[in-house]
Amino acid sequence: MEKIDLFACLGSGNCFKPWLAMRQLGTPFDLHLIDVLSGEQKSPEFLKINPLGVVPYLRTSTGPGIGESGAMLWHICEGTDLMPSTAKGRAAALQWMFFEQSKLEPFISPARFFTTILPDMAEEKAAEISNWQTKADPGLNFLDAHLSSHDFMLGNTYSLTDIAVFGYVHVLEEAGLNLADYPDIARWIANVSSTPNFEPLSELGVHSKGAAA
Repeated sequence: MEKIDLFACLGSGNCFKPWLAMRQLGTPFDLHLIDVLSGEQKSPEFLKINPLGVVPYLRTSTGPGIGESGAMLWHICEGTDLMPSTAKGRAAALQWMFFEQSKLEPFISPARFFTTILPDMAEEKAAEISNWQTKADPGLNFLDAHLSSHDFMLGNTYSLTDIAVFGYVHVLEEAGLNLADYPDIARWIANVSSTPNFEPLSELGVHSKGAAA
């Protein structure tokens, strides 16, 4: 069996994605927490693991390590029920994963960082936070419209696509945005949170051994 080590930091939506997938699938893995606020990801020890010096990072016993949360999800979910079974379904999954990383995460993540994770800098970053919030809104409205006719991202079936989009969208209020403005996103968040073996972002780091209970 492939041995998997996930290097992650607390509170990160991108780190949450591979962690949640493996927890829900019951995939054994070891979790290694990296303190990015203290710069541990740039330490000589971690740079030997991932020369790019970023998390999340997935180290496997069967080949090169994997960076980028979407790529990790693709590897983890290959051959499971979380992977769409058709070529068109997989293309749709990739489309939404690219959308999340270009139209949502770049705005929600930094706004959340300075609003919730480092609130002491919120006043200093107020103009930038407002700009990020404004830029996130079109993507969130597009997503909300899509979800108005879907229980999950690809229809009625939960998949890796939901995990990829959920990572940062479900904490949009921590970025100073209002979930009430996106009622179908709110309904979808509740749907995802009710899937088997779901665990919230707050649980990341509670389990050093990652296999689902």
